[in-house]
Amino acid sequence: MQFYSKVYAEDCGDPCLLDLQHHLPKYFGTWSSPESPDELYLKLEDVTRRFQKPCIMDVKIGQKSYDPYASQEKRDQQIKKYPLMEEIGFLLLGMRVYKINSDEYHSYDQHYGRGLLKDTIKDGLSKFFSNGRSLRKDAIAASILKVQNILRWFEGQSQLTFYASSLLFVYEGLPPPSFEGHVFRGPPEKTMSPADACCEPNEEVLEYNNNIQVAVPLDYSLSTMYAMYNKKGCTRGHHGNATGAITTGPNTQEDNSTWKCSGLVSAEQPNGNGIKAQLEEAGVGLGGRGEPHPEQRASEVDVRMIDFAHVFPSESQDQGYIYGLKHLLEVLQQILHQ
Repeated sequence: MQFYSKVYAEDCGDPCLLDLQHHLPKYFGTWSSPESPDELYLKLEDVTRRFQKPCIMDVKIGQKSYDPYASQEKRDQQIKKYPLMEEIGFLLLGMRVYKINSDEYHSYDQHYGRGLLKDTIKDGLSKFFSNGRSLRKDAIAASILKVQNILRWFEGQSQLTFYASSLLFVYEGLPPPSFEGHVFRGPPEKTMSPADACCEPNEEVLEYNNNIQVAVPLDYSLSTMYAMYNKKGCTRGHHGNATGAITTGPNTQEDNSTWKCSGLVSAEQPNGNGIKAQLEEAGVGLGGRGEPHPEQRASEVDVRMIDFAHVFPSESQDQGYIYGLKHLLEVLQQILHQ
C-alpha cells in the first residue's frame, strides 16, 4: 500500500515514478468492508478484464527473492526453494494457458516452475505461448517489446530496488473467428493429464511448432519483426487486447502440480460486447489480408509489474532485477527464433 500510494500520489512530480505508472496496474486506493473496517484491501486494475480467454503467467524477477533485512532462516528458506534463482534470474511462479482444440485451460503452479532447470527453462516457458495448434509467436514478439520497455525504465533509475517482485503476462487465447485462417498450423499438442503434466526436475519439455526461424535483435521494433516474417512467407493470427490482477474462476481445481479446467472465462464480456468491440476499442485496423497493423500488435499483449511488499530505497541500479530481465529476454528470443 505504501508503494502504490507513493507512485500514484496526486502530487507526485517525480518523472521516474510517473513513468513507472505505465508498467503497473492502476491503483484506486483502498477498500474495507463495514464489518471489518480495520482490514484494508488494495483496489487495483484487473489487467485481464478485456480478454475473453486470458492466458496468464506470473514470473518472479531478480537474483534474490529475499530482501536485505531478511533473517538467515528466511534467506536459507528462499534459496532452498529455487537454488537456481541467482543464476537464472527469474522463476516461473504459475501460468494458465488456453488450449484451442479442447476449449480448456492447462494450469501450472509454482512446483512446475521450480522444476525447470537451465536446460529446460526455454521449453518450460514456451508452454505459455503454445495453444495446442501453434506457438504464438505474435504474443512472444509483443511480450519482448513490453519487457524491453520495463528494462529501459530500470536502466534509467537508481532510486528503488525490488525483491520478490513479479511480471504478470497476459494475452488473448481465443483467436477471432475472422482470423482463423491465419493460424500457424503445427502437429497437435498432446493433451496432458494432471498426473503427468508437471515437469519433473530432470524431465525435458518439448513443444511442437512449424514456425520459421528468424534472427531478431533485441532492439528491433515489432513492425520490423513482422516485416521479416512477411518476407519469409509466414502468416499470423490470434489477436486480443490488454490490461490487472490474476483472477480464478469457481471451477478451478487446485492441486500441487498441474491441472486443467474448462469454462473458467465466459466467451462474452461482462457488458455483453464480443471481440469485435474489443478490436474497435483497441483501434485495430485491418489490412487487406484481415490482419491488424504490426504497430498495434504490442497492445494485444500486456506485461505489468506486480507484488511490491519488498521495495527499498536505493542509490544505485537494481542489478539483480536487470539481470533477470535480460536473461528472460534472452530466453524469449530463443523461443521466438526456434
